[in-house]
Amino acid sequence: QVQLMESGGGSVQAGGSLRLSCTVSGGTASTYCMAWFRQAAGQEREGVAALYIGGGSPYYADSVKGRFTISHGAKKTVLLQMNALKPEDSGTYYCEQGSSYGCYSGSWRTGGGQRMDYWGEGIPVTLSS
Repeated sequence: QVQLMESGGGSVQAGGSLRLSCTVSGGTASTYCMAWFRQAAGQEREGVAALYIGGGSPYYADSVKGRFTISHGAKKTVLLQMNALKPEDSGTYYCEQGSSYGCYSGSWRTGGGQRMDYWGEGIPVTLSS
């Protein structure tokens, strides 16, 4: 069973930076899609970034392109570096894992989309202006 755990959230002023980390445990697949999505109170889930662990370029939502960077860290971790944060970036951030379809089809964009089978409990990110 795959388990995901997010860390690194918190409160930061607008314009600041945070780095989120997702630690993956369990599972036997060596290639898979990893993504981050967020959800603000009363709003729909929004995928922010995805990366196919096995090769290929990352994917980003237009709202975060140029500010956020997803990368594969050491020991089955996936990082989300968030710079130039804006108040609208506030929300609970989740990491998720799925098959390659999750990345290539774009289903990562909806958060918990088709073939994105596992996600963590989420971690809050709060922006103050």
